[in-house]
Amino acid sequence: MTVSVRIPGCLTCAAHLMKEMSTCGIGQNRVLPEAQENNVKKLLPRPLSRVNGWSPPLHSFQAISWTTYLAMSIVTFGIFIPFLPTSWKYAANAVSFVLVMGGVFMFHLVVHLIAITIDPADTNVRLKKDYLEPVPTFDRSKHAHVIQNQYCHLCEVTVSKKAKHCSSCNKCVSGFDHHCKWLNNCVGKRNYWFFFFSVASAAFGLLGVLIILLYIFIQYFVNPNGLRMDPLYKEISSENTWLLFLSLSPVPVKTPVVLSIAAMVLLLAIASFVLLGHLLVFHFYLISKKLSTFDYMMQTRFQKSPRPAEKKELPPRKKGNVSQVRLSPLRVMFMERLRPMCGGKE
Repeated sequence: MTVSVRIPGCLTCAAHLMKEMSTCGIGQNRVLPEAQENNVKKLLPRPLSRVNGWSPPLHSFQAISWTTYLAMSIVTFGIFIPFLPTSWKYAANAVSFVLVMGGVFMFHLVVHLIAITIDPADTNVRLKKDYLEPVPTFDRSKHAHVIQNQYCHLCEVTVSKKAKHCSSCNKCVSGFDHHCKWLNNCVGKRNYWFFFFSVASAAFGLLGVLIILLYIFIQYFVNPNGLRMDPLYKEISSENTWLLFLSLSPVPVKTPVVLSIAAMVLLLAIASFVLLGHLLVFHFYLISKKLSTFDYMMQTRFQKSPRPAEKKELPPRKKGNVSQVRLSPLRVMFMERLRPMCGGKE
């Protein structure tokens, strides 16, 4: 005797759909990407707090800034300044132009290195925190913010009112202004003025380079012999030959080489001066308003964000007596695949 059991259509469709999902690689035991990422994060070692801009990892912007400074120093003092006439070298009450440019470049180097080396962390962080201990994982289920009532749950110390926790340095910075990638260090109360004078001296030095280059280009087209005032040029008969690095070891090159180097340095100096000049003017504005970069960004973000009164929530649309509910993409896909097989209708 044969007993036939009839399986409801919807259950058959559901079984068929589960089979198709398995064939497409969506198995029941497969871990979702989000879960895999969470597991990877748990396996990663907890980060350490960085002391200053020399702490690893170093940033690529540091290499760019150091390379630019070195290149500008070499071409300015080794190639372009020897082209200047004697009257330029002893202008402004017998103060050498070379001495002024050398002082600006050296001053920039000193304040730049100080801004990198200083630890801008809050006082309690520097005194009580062990930089060799990993930063604890922040649990948002227990705390709404990293710093609450002037207590940092990551640094585990009481901090000052203006302190902010930097996620790049993994520590609280007193008087936090911003995290500078060029310094690879946070800019705060302890090193802000070194950062400011680093930017100002760099802009002033680039302005001097631009003046020198403009003079060289103008003089080359007006009177090239005015650039050949060094006594060593008396031994050179060809006007198409120029000497580089006169103060160290003269290197004879042709005119296109000199003009190419000058053109490339001029473009680099203009781009750098525009960027640094804009940054310098911006910080002059912040100082006049007694704001930090962080305060300015927060004010800008608050002004751009819609106010609560402007937010309007639309009521859910209804079809008949049933409200339309927003479904997850996986559930929508399941229902769309299930509807034609079960003979369902909208």
